[in-house]
Order: sequence, then structure tokens, then C-alpha cells
Amino acid sequence: MLGYIGRRFLYMISTLFLVSVVGFLIINLPTGTYVDFYIQRLQNEGTHTSLEQIEAITKRFALDKPLYWQYGKWLFGFVRGDFGLSFEFNKEVKELIWERIVYTVIISLATLIFTWVVAIPIGIYSATHQYTLGDHIFTLVGLIGLSAPSFLLALVLMVIAQRSFGQSVGGLYSPAFVDAPWSWAKLADLLKHLVVPIVVVGASGTASLVRMMRGNLLDILNMQYVQAARARGLSESLVILKHAVRNAIHPLIMLLGMSLPSIISGATVVSIVLSLPTTGPMYFRALQQQDMYLAVTFLVFMAIMLVIGNFLADLLLAWVDPRIRYE
Repeated sequence: MLGYIGRRFLYMISTLFLVSVVGFLIINLPTGTYVDFYIQRLQNEGTHTSLEQIEAITKRFALDKPLYWQYGKWLFGFVRGDFGLSFEFNKEVKELIWERIVYTVIISLATLIFTWVVAIPIGIYSATHQYTLGDHIFTLVGLIGLSAPSFLLALVLMVIAQRSFGQSVGGLYSPAFVDAPWSWAKLADLLKHLVVPIVVVGASGTASLVRMMRGNLLDILNMQYVQAARARGLSESLVILKHAVRNAIHPLIMLLGMSLPSIISGATVVSIVLSLPTTGPMYFRALQQQDMYLAVTFLVFMAIMLVIGNFLADLLLAWVDPRIRYE
């Protein structure tokens, strides 16, 4: 077991290193640097920059050094908790990202829990009640969830929340709690505002998971070992939950490691529509402005969530299926 964990840890480190290298190179592929964007922005505002100001900005952000030198400096600082400077905000990256990463993790984990809690029981019901009215209803709802754009669903739920429940929409807090200190009332307000983002972000994943669980379970229920378990006199619920579901859930567990990054990337448009303080909108703006230290830091953190998710999925799969060995 320890050897397996050690090997997986080495794979994680090597994967993160490659992701950081490729990401750093890709972010710097577009022509020009942040200095070009900065000068253009000042010119649009009617302000002119002197040669001394341009040279100061270039040296401050080490833009006069080779790309490999910039990457090495950033990587050495990253492992020490120094993620570099944000060109656009003129602040340390670590001062900008922690709050957004916390909110992103909260929404992502809550969406993941919502997806599995809702999808697995519905998938089991649809498979065990094939072609019934309930199965048809869940299939129709699943098709709507897969086909409806997330931003459109967000707009619809915003209107419903505003007109039917009188809830403020946009952001994670009501205006009265934005700058208020933490309290039980502020926590309750946060939980109330999380409902719409969780439903919107998790709608497509839930629908896809329901269809996958239904199809896998239908295949498993027709296998011989399930028929043999029934022939031994086991109850139908025991046959389904202990024998059929445990094997039908394998492909879903293998996809679990990809869930968090896909939720984060899929929530970018939703976060913009709902004005959520998550990583998506800031990461998108950092890419637009070639704010390379901020952008590559977000990229590495998403890669960290990906490899950790895959690692936990491997351990969970080994626990669910005794046939899987660590060697």
C-alpha cells in the first residue's frame, strides 16, 4: 500500500511539473508582453509613458530576461509560497487568489456532492424501473439538463429566485452581508446563495451521471452472476445494492478524478453571469491580459486538484473492487 502511494505521489509531482512548463510556455506564446498592454491601456486613457517608466516596469517584472529564467524564478518561488506578482493588479498573486480558491473549492465540492447524491439514486431507480413513467420523466429531465446551456439556466434561476423568493441574485452574499464580519447570519446567507450556482453548475454533470449509471446498471443486471445471486434466494434489494451497483459504479469512480477540474472550467461562464468571486473570471482575465504569473498559478492549482482527484479516485476504486491490486 505504501509503495503504491509513493509511486502515485511521484507521478503527481512529475505531472504537475510538466503542466507548469507547458502552461508557462503556452501563456507566453501570444506576441507582446504585459508592457505592451500597459502602454496601450495608458494611451487609450490619454496618458503617455516615458522610456524610464517602461524600463522600470520591464525590470520590475523581469520581462527583460529569457523565458526559461522567468520560469525558473517563478517555480523556485512557487515551492516557497511566493507565486510572483500580478502585473495588472500590481499585487502579490497570493494576496489575490486564496479567497477565490476557497470559494471555488466550496462550490466545486458542494456541486460534486449534489451531483452524486442526486444522480446515483435516480440512475438506480431508472434502471430498476425501466420504461416506467418515472423512468421516462427522469430521462426527459436529463436530456434537458444536458442540452440547456449553463448560462441560460443561470439566468432563468436568477429570475425565479428574484421574483418568487425575493432573494438577491448575483454574488455569494446579500448586499447587507458583503462587508459584514463572519456570523451565523452571514453563513446562512452564503448557504442560501449557493443553491443557484450548485444547481446550475451541477445540472449537466448530474444528467450525464444519471444516464451513465442507468446504462451501466442495466448491463450488470443481465449478467449471469446477478442471476445466480437471485437463484440463491437473496432479496432483490441486496442483489441490486451489493452485487450490481457496486460493479456498475466503477466507471463513475474512474471519472471522479476529472470532476473537479471540469466543474471549475465549466463554471467560468456561470461565475461571470452570477458575479461569483471564483477563480474562473480572474483566470480568464489573466489570460486576456497576459498576466502570466497570475494565470500560470491558477493553472497549476487546477492541475493540483486534478491529480489529487485522480489519486483519491484510484484509492476509492481499489476499496470498492477487491479485484484491484496495488501492485
